[in-house]
Order: sequence, then structure tokens, then C-alpha cells
Amino acid sequence: MNSFGRIFRISIFGESHGPAVGIIIDGCPAGIPLQEADFLEDIARRKPGAKGTTPRQEADEPVIHSGVFQQHTTGSPICIWFANQNTRSADYEKQRDVPRPGHADFVARVKYGGFEDYRGGGHFSGRLTLPLVAAGVVAKKILQSGETPIQVRARIVEIGGETDIEKGLEKAIAAKDSIGGIVECEAIGLPIGLGEPFFDSIESVLAHAVFSIPAIKGIEFGAGFQAAKMLGSQHNDPLIDLSGRTATNHAGGVVGGLTNGNPLVFRVVVKPTSSTPQTQHTLNLASGEIEPFSVKGRHDLCIALRVPVVLEAVTAIVLADFMLLAQQSHLIWSSKKEASN
Repeated sequence: MNSFGRIFRISIFGESHGPAVGIIIDGCPAGIPLQEADFLEDIARRKPGAKGTTPRQEADEPVIHSGVFQQHTTGSPICIWFANQNTRSADYEKQRDVPRPGHADFVARVKYGGFEDYRGGGHFSGRLTLPLVAAGVVAKKILQSGETPIQVRARIVEIGGETDIEKGLEKAIAAKDSIGGIVECEAIGLPIGLGEPFFDSIESVLAHAVFSIPAIKGIEFGAGFQAAKMLGSQHNDPLIDLSGRTATNHAGGVVGGLTNGNPLVFRVVVKPTSSTPQTQHTLNLASGEIEPFSVKGRHDLCIALRVPVVLEAVTAIVLADFMLLAQQSHLIWSSKKEASN
């Protein structure tokens, strides 16, 4: 489905080459300062323009249609809209019967019986990460409004197996191909005890949200896959004070599915951009023949370059939801306690 969250709930809509993309945010508390200008910094971080990103340029100007009055949230659903203006749909009409390798073209056609909007990937497009970033801006405001502000930041740690980002990009340029990367996210200032055992653990819900970002193919928390090479005594994080601080953070800030007061740290794998200038082979659905194919249009050499702000956004969305759930549980518990006295 296209909705996520329990209290802080988002619903995403739009297609890459449709009139617009946008998001509806329900459950946002009233009284949070919010205006269009608040979105511009994170939107700019997602925009192309840097080496290795698509030449498609969109204004990406946020328009708040509801839920904000006199520059403050009202408590009613917030609708944010971004117009699509710089589209070249003809690039996709010509290849209707030739599914692009690595894209959702074929599976979407089968699932929706040919009624899907195939232009630019339609609703499966990375263009839909723009409204996710907008929801992340609102979620970050919730996280920063408490007594202890919670900070969420993500950064690229590797491109094409290289920690030198420029060197990694040069690999792809030399090969005339696309390339992937690894992005790390950290949340600082979280209280102890966010999350629930098993199905609603912090890792479970974050992984659910993170895999909604197109091109994400893996996730690890703390030491992650390196933990398989460690001894238990090496991996365990010794507690050193009553704040929950530990001597190491191999668990990535999560124990038993609950936050433990240390920084929440995880990394994601971003696959190489599926749209590559390299000649590939695919099935022509009209002829039934395998034929050479090369992707036309405007695409990112390395989509990982634009992922950090999107990863921050979905992380903030998850954490804001958990914080509001914790507040609600506390209020319910407090009211029950007062009633029993």
C-alpha cells in the first residue's frame, strides 16, 4: 500500500511524469511552526546537479494545501504538493514493449494489466522520494521539539567499493556505466525504550520504511554483517553508566528491538542505477524476441549520491511515530493511574 505509520501516518501519491507528486501527513501535532521555506534546505540536498546525477531539473517548489494556518500546523492532515514540469515522456512511449532491465516495467505491467503509468517508472519512480523528504522535514521538527532534541544525519561512506567518492565515480565514468554505494545514518539523542519486541522492533520498522526507498537492497545495524566474524565477548556492548551509555556500540543503539540510549547507527546498500548507457539485452514483449537495448533519457550515474537526505527523512518519520506512540502510551498509563487513586 501507499501509506505508512500508526500515529504519524503518511500517504504518498503521484507519478514521475504525472501532474505532480505529493504526500498527506496525518497525526502531526498542532502548533509546530511550518512554512514552505522550511523544506528548501533538504529539498536542495536531494536535487540533482552534482557530478554523477541526472540532468533533469525540476523546481521542486513545495505547495502546502492543507493542515497549516498562520505558519503553524493545525492538527488536521497536511497535504504537500510538488508539480512536475520538466518531463520528456516520449523517451518512454517508444519503449513500451521493451521492459528496462532492473526496473519495475514488466512486473507493474503484469500486476496492473497494462493500465499502469509507465512514463519514467510512474509510481515506482525515484521521483516519489521528493514527498518523502518533505514528510521528513515535518518529522524532524517533531523530533527537535522535545526537551532533548533528536538529530538525524546520513552520509555517503562508499561509492563503488571506494571510500574516496570521486574515485568511485570515476570507475563508473571509465566503464560508461552506473554504480552503487553505501550510505550510513545516525540518530542521536534518542531515549531508552523506543520500539516493541519482535514485529515492531526499531530495526523491523526502520527496515520496512527504508526499503520503500527505490534502489535500497540491504541494511545492517551497528557492526552488522561484521558481527558474524566476532566473538560474543567482542560484540557485546558493556554498560558504563545509568544513562545507558555503553563502551562500544556494536549493537547500533538497539537491544531487544528497543533503543538503548546510544546513537542509532545503520547502513544501507544502494544498488547501481538500473538505467545505464551500456547496451543490455531484454525481451521485446511484442515480438517475443530477445534484443539489444540501451536506456535513453536522463538518469543518475550514481543514485546513492542523492540518498542521504531521503534516508534521513524515512528515519525521522519512523522515529517521530515511535515518539508520539510513547507519549500516547505515557498519557494513557498516567490517566489510568490517576483514575485508580
